[in-house]
Amino acid sequence: IEIDAASNNGVDDVRELRDKINFAPSQGQYKIYIIDEVHMLSTPAFNALLKTLEEPPSYAIFILATTEIHKIPATVLSRCQRHEFRRLPQRTIMAQLQTICEGENIQAEPQALALIARHSAGGMRDAISLLDQMASASDIVTLAQVQMVLGTSADEAVFAIVDALLDGTPGSGLEAIHHAIEGGSDPRALARQVVAYLRDVLLLKMSAAVPLDVSDETLKTMRMHAERFETGALVKAVRAFNDAANEARAGWQPSLGLELALAEALLLPAAAGGDAVPAPRRVSAQPRVHAAPQPAASVSKTEKAAVKPDSSSAPAKKSSVPAPARQGPLHLSDVQQVWDDIKQAVRSQDGMLNGLLNTAHLFELKEDTLVLGLASEVLLQKANQSARIALTEQVLKDVLGKPLRVKFVVVSEAAVASQPHGVMVNEALKQGGKLSQ
Repeated sequence: IEIDAASNNGVDDVRELRDKINFAPSQGQYKIYIIDEVHMLSTPAFNALLKTLEEPPSYAIFILATTEIHKIPATVLSRCQRHEFRRLPQRTIMAQLQTICEGENIQAEPQALALIARHSAGGMRDAISLLDQMASASDIVTLAQVQMVLGTSADEAVFAIVDALLDGTPGSGLEAIHHAIEGGSDPRALARQVVAYLRDVLLLKMSAAVPLDVSDETLKTMRMHAERFETGALVKAVRAFNDAANEARAGWQPSLGLELALAEALLLPAAAGGDAVPAPRRVSAQPRVHAAPQPAASVSKTEKAAVKPDSSSAPAKKSSVPAPARQGPLHLSDVQQVWDDIKQAVRSQDGMLNGLLNTAHLFELKEDTLVLGLASEVLLQKANQSARIALTEQVLKDVLGKPLRVKFVVVSEAAVASQPHGVMVNEALKQGGKLSQ
């Protein structure tokens, strides 16, 4: 006999139950009463039930189910045997789902069952309900179908975001985020996936013997990431993406929380060696450009080795790329031809700026001003720093042989595809740097 304590939580309900207990079962040996969500009973109801729990009839068995054990009075707990129901491992749930599929002639991809098992968070009932929902909607339960219903993305998206954090490449991280969201992933669900993965990486880094409920292939990738991450940076990255996962769903820019989390995590001390992220990838040494002598200042070799380029304070360095001799005015096509050289020259001096240029759109070169479009306000704030603008202009001058001004604007992908360049740029300049649809 099952009783819902949420809707039958008064003392009168318990008195009625107590009266019925006095009748012996007409069939079977025992009467079993299951009181679900028993913590919802009122204090008088618990007191009325207490005497029955102390001296139950020989044929009566009570099962008190609750998810909030701390709300049960101590007098009741002392008269019960306590049994904890633990979450089932992902492998166990997946094996049971496979057994159900075989028994019900349901065709399902193993990856789809793995995602259902992972999403159920240890609850077999939730996993079976979701499988039933998937099977009723399609003849074959596919990974893409489950991802569409759950609003989740593939593990590849999570791996790409984590790789971007370790490599200091915001461009690839943003590309993974936008690609996942455009494919139908829910931003908060994606943030939760990143948090869950980084949490497992953190546990693995703190203790190599910690048991993780993941596949062998995923465990191998986790170990690689755990070796590269610094513990402090990993903790702060988890917090950054956890904030994105807890943000309100209704927002004018759904991807903003993930973009902010990525930007915040990239500014943290992260990858191996204690370098600040985004740290530029190691490139071969290039010949230095000798500047005019500065006022004498004694700097030791150790201090010189410790100095690292900082886009927020350091002046723009000259590029070692030789500038071609050019005659006449420059055109946008001239910039496009050497755009890879420009990004290569920037990479060794500012990894974040290199990532920004990787995602930027070349719009127009008009009156010696090159307009570059970025995908969000977050990226615009990172790019619109005097040191980064100066560095970009210096590299453009070194590579192209002529000075150019640089202006960053915000633009959506739809605006890029649907509007003429000239109209978009002129409108952006009127609006003070923001390019709207």
